[in-house]
Amino acid sequence: MDLERIFKTNHPVIGVVHLLPLPTSPCWGGNLTEVIARAEQEATALASGGVHGIIVENFFDAPFAKDQVNPAIVSAMTLIVQRLMNLVTVPLGINVLRNDAQSGLAIAACTDAQFIRVNVLNGVVATDQGLIEGNAHQLLRYRRELGCDVKILADVLVKHGRPLSSPNITMAVTDATERALADGIIFSGWGTGHPPSLEDLELAQAAAGSTPIFIGSGATWENIPKLIQAADGVIVASSLKRHGRINQPIDPSRVQQFVEAMQQGLSQPDHDAHWSAKSQGAQIPLKNS
Repeated sequence: MDLERIFKTNHPVIGVVHLLPLPTSPCWGGNLTEVIARAEQEATALASGGVHGIIVENFFDAPFAKDQVNPAIVSAMTLIVQRLMNLVTVPLGINVLRNDAQSGLAIAACTDAQFIRVNVLNGVVATDQGLIEGNAHQLLRYRRELGCDVKILADVLVKHGRPLSSPNITMAVTDATERALADGIIFSGWGTGHPPSLEDLELAQAAAGSTPIFIGSGATWENIPKLIQAADGVIVASSLKRHGRINQPIDPSRVQQFVEAMQQGLSQPDHDAHWSAKSQGAQIPLKNS
């Protein structure tokens, strides 16, 4: 996955637009115009704050379907993403929660979005939606049928879930990249707003090799200078919102503060040495997880 080609940087900050409840979801409010307005506001705030990409997800549709969502949700998300495409110039991605990767890919293909996030690309994970089985073979064949080059960013040891096979970090990342053919890896803490440890990130990055790895949760302006030492990019949501509250809209000043903090981390000597080693194919020493 060529990060420079997609995001115009090798270390992208990807902000998240959490859509208000969509049609047929339990908390749907009946007003799609309001949902669109909020999405446009948040996308504008993220872009003006300096993010390099935006991912759109149906976050407030909880409780989520574990696989295929209602067609009305797909239709609404397609409409909203198309509106955002005409509003901001940064690349967009799609995440259809909890794990409707095919719908995400279809939306991306029809709107020219650049990437999707897939919570469970391979393996079996016990979640609050029940058992979710990855379906990499079907998703990659569907991408080929659509004739698109949408990149697949796959969560490994996804938050709010427990893999039934209980693999260690190295095995989980290797399976996702070499067997499920993920274009990028997302590594998170145990839940929304909780960061992974630097040690675990180092293990994941070493196993990923040349495949980009993204921090998937818990990044803040305080911890990103350290965490980015062992990652290629970050997907960030909660800490960019007013007062850091998940139900609040995006705060442009917090976005700018986060982006500046990440740039400071990238300029640290430790990061330069770490990135040089990775680009030359060197392996970070592995530890047992």
